[in-house]
Amino acid sequence: MALHRRLSYVPGDVSLWPNLTGGEAIDYLTRLHRGSTDPAALKSRKAALLESFELDPTKKARTYSKGNRQKVALVAAFLVDPELYIFDEPTSGLDPLMEAVFTDHVRQVKAAGKAVLLSSHILSEVEKLCDTVTIIRSGRTVESGTIAELRHLTHTSVSALVAHDPSGLARRAGIHDFTSSRAGNMTQVGFSVDNTKMNDVMTALTGLGLHSLTATPPSVEELFMRHYGGTSNNISNGRRGAEVVGR
Repeated sequence: MALHRRLSYVPGDVSLWPNLTGGEAIDYLTRLHRGSTDPAALKSRKAALLESFELDPTKKARTYSKGNRQKVALVAAFLVDPELYIFDEPTSGLDPLMEAVFTDHVRQVKAAGKAVLLSSHILSEVEKLCDTVTIIRSGRTVESGTIAELRHLTHTSVSALVAHDPSGLARRAGIHDFTSSRAGNMTQVGFSVDNTKMNDVMTALTGLGLHSLTATPPSVEELFMRHYGGTSNNISNGRRGAEVVGR
């Protein structure tokens, strides 16, 4: 009982009591947490959460779609004031607008000093919300750290437009997958570069008469795929092989 008061948990597939309304289910799920919470404040916060998640609490749970069942669990989780929020694929079944609402509420509880543990295959969600990321494959941790710490493990993608012959770049240490093509009187180059060599490469590009530059840091998805060893289709077709947990 004491442990339940200290955490909120939302699974990826929520099952509710079919004959309870959504509002009744929320009240039941939050009962362990109420304690000394002012009833009027609780009622006001519940109304605000129902409005933000666009959930009708008067309907029976058996009539809810998967997304609405998910909303019931999320409203119940954010209604209480635990030390730790645990979310396991929490936006499963939600549309993009509701995903944005979820993101906003997570940022609010983080700002209030609460701990959040998020397990998700939606890698952009992890990247937006989490400070620390752990990549798990076959039940084992393969990488862990802040996003900034993990990004040094892969390459930054660079696209640049230069005035002079860039062929020498292909032979520089730290540059991979070099390509070039003429663009009028300029040359368009593309390559990936080790982050430890970025300063040297930028100096070399400047010496080639640099006209434009785009540098894209590696994403969590690229870090994930490095250990998954497949294409983006493998993420959806083999979800159990690997996952990302963020805090």
